[in-house]
Amino acid sequence: MFELPPGLKALLRRLPLQPPSFVAARALDRLLLPRLDAEQRRLLAGRVVELELLEPGLRVRLLLGPKGFMPAAGGAQPAVTVRARSLALWRLLRGEEDADRLFFERALVMEGDTEFGLMLKNTLDAIGPLLPASMLGKA
Repeated sequence: MFELPPGLKALLRRLPLQPPSFVAARALDRLLLPRLDAEQRRLLAGRVVELELLEPGLRVRLLLGPKGFMPAAGGAQPAVTVRARSLALWRLLRGEEDADRLFFERALVMEGDTEFGLMLKNTLDAIGPLLPASMLGKA
C-alpha cells in the first residue's frame, strides 16, 4: 500500500479543515444530496461528520444544512468520526466493497454516536454506490 513520506503526511495533518471540507461538500451536493429523501435529510441535518483518510492524514468535517452540505465550523465536535484507508473508501464509493466487511477488516472505523453512525451507514447502504458508472468508465 502506498504511504506518504512522514513529513508530507505531517504537513497535510496541519492543513486547515475548510478547503478540503468545502470540496467534499460540493461533491456530496452533486453525488448524494439529490438521492436523499426528505426523511433522510431530516435525520442527517445539523450533525457533524468527520472523515479522515488515514494514509494522507487528510480530514474533512461536514454537516448537512438547509441548502446542502457545508464545511462544519472549526470548533464543531463531530457526532461521528469515520477513519478509512483511501483504497477502502474508494472501493466503497464505487460499490465494490461492503461497509460491514470493511468494518470487520478494520479498514473503516467509526467512532462517536453509535445510533447516528448506524443510521448514516444504513442510509448510504440503501442509496448504493455514490460514484456514477459514467465516472468509472463503465457502460
